[in-house]
Amino acid sequence: MLHFVYGRDRAGAGPTRRALLKDHWAFMTPYIDRMVARGPTMSEDGRLPTGSLHIVDLADEDAVRVFAEADPLARGGVFEEIVVRGFENLTGRTMWQFAGDPANPRFLFVGEADAVPDVQADGIVAAQRTLLARPEAARAVIVAGPLRDPESGRWRGTAVLLEAPDRAAAEWLLAADPAASLYDRTALHRWRFGGAENLQDLIGGA
Repeated sequence: MLHFVYGRDRAGAGPTRRALLKDHWAFMTPYIDRMVARGPTMSEDGRLPTGSLHIVDLADEDAVRVFAEADPLARGGVFEEIVVRGFENLTGRTMWQFAGDPANPRFLFVGEADAVPDVQADGIVAAQRTLLARPEAARAVIVAGPLRDPESGRWRGTAVLLEAPDRAAAEWLLAADPAASLYDRTALHRWRFGGAENLQDLIGGA
């Protein structure tokens, strides 16, 4: 089952994160073939990491626990909070299969809902699937899908990774989400493709 795992950095964790980043990459290496997406959220200016996202196929709750808690960043105290949700990949691709423009900023949107009837949630997911098939969404959306309670499987929101010229353009695309009025909490983060091949500059950052 796919899982959305997001660790939100505690304040002042930058030096610890940088010191542990190579160990983090080594820990993630055995999971790469099971990943849909990975990478850090960033400050608004794109300079400093603020968290770590992974969407990964994990067999059961024990595997999820190991993945989330044994990560060197987690064990080293980098994260203030780790959010784990089930995930359904409506785009059917990984971030590595997205043909975008690296010059454009990338974003992670997370919309969370506390209580939505299952019948309504089913309709939302079907409408989101239709929306993602439109050309303007297909060009911009890297990976997207519903977030689900890992125990009950009930709908708890949506996660979208997307590429856009700027934040305003990203917000314009997200406004078309059929679930936009149902979220109790939303966040739009700057985000980067993860992995050592993309993030060497973060090891020696300020």
